[in-house]
Amino acid sequence: MATDATIEARPDAITIDTRQTAVLVVDMQNDFGAKGGMLDLAGIDISPNQAVIEPTGRLLSAARQAGIPVVYLKMGYRPDLSDLGAAETPNRIRHPSVGMAVAAPDGRASRVLIRDTWSTDIVDELSPHASDIVLYKTRYSGFHGTELDAVLRSRDVTSLIVGGWTTSVCVESTIRDAFFRDYRCVLVEDCAAEPMGHGLLRSNHEASVLTIQVRFGWISTSASVIRAFESRRR
Repeated sequence: MATDATIEARPDAITIDTRQTAVLVVDMQNDFGAKGGMLDLAGIDISPNQAVIEPTGRLLSAARQAGIPVVYLKMGYRPDLSDLGAAETPNRIRHPSVGMAVAAPDGRASRVLIRDTWSTDIVDELSPHASDIVLYKTRYSGFHGTELDAVLRSRDVTSLIVGGWTTSVCVESTIRDAFFRDYRCVLVEDCAAEPMGHGLLRSNHEASVLTIQVRFGWISTSASVIRAFESRRR
């Protein structure tokens, strides 16, 4: 069976070795994309995030069928907030609601962006399989202070297929850090979303897509990536 797969992408096609590829799902958790989550409670329109759940599900199914590992990142802090940062640090200042007590839609007690609660669970439609890898992170980049790099290198991964929430913050931060570590990143643009700036003439999502395409990686679609995954089985 062939292991190389060529993905139609911008600025040009990219050929990956599927034995050295992983799919990276960034922060597709209840706080960012479910009714009753942090963004929804803050009055932010989460429909752009919810719109990419279905194509992401198809992408993950194709990856698993091709034997490509799926890695989930989740933004989540310890219950005592010891990993949030000191009071004067930007990370704590920019996350004032972390730890706030909330109720999950089914009535269970939860806390905003706290580990092992409903708030940081992956949305139901994309629940991890037993074979998937799930890692917590405490900063925008999935590489900062986590085992992500070690996990990927232990599997000889050199290429990353990336989607998630939100495009201009955690997704782009993770792709930039991956670039610095010499990973080849393909952002799947219909599997990433950004509520912030959604109504602008050029949205934050579109700005990040352009930046990544020009400087940090490649841009493709779920249909193109799935075709590439399926081609290796022929």
